[in-house]
Amino acid sequence: MALSTAEPYPARLEVDYPEQLDRVSTALRIFWAIPILIIAALISAVGSSTAATESGETATQAAGGIAGGLFLATVLMILFRQVYPRWWFNFALELERFNARVGAYLALLTDTYPSTTDEQAVHLEVDFPENVPQDLNRWLPLVKWFLA
Repeated sequence: MALSTAEPYPARLEVDYPEQLDRVSTALRIFWAIPILIIAALISAVGSSTAATESGETATQAAGGIAGGLFLATVLMILFRQVYPRWWFNFALELERFNARVGAYLALLTDTYPSTTDEQAVHLEVDFPENVPQDLNRWLPLVKWFLA
């Protein structure tokens, strides 16, 4: 069975692996990762809190992070306006690149501490959908969601 190579996959992730990981860095990685994990959580985490009142009722409050807001706004833009601005795509791509660097550092794929701006050893490339009305069908996500 031969795979078709006519069109490359629109998302590509490559990691430049080091020859050997530093043992001290690997042993202390969870402690060294705390500051960058706090930054990643502040940027993209979703939080919720539940409190019980004196009468026994519970009240829940939830708040979404940037990632949840990006997803919802993107879905609404594609669904109703059939537009996906390039600057919006670039912001979401840079956020995912940062999360990929943090994930690669925690998964022991690289010894380089994750940067918030530099590409470093983790390379994430995603092709921009040039023809949004044809490439991103406005009702297809809802159909797939109902069928799942």
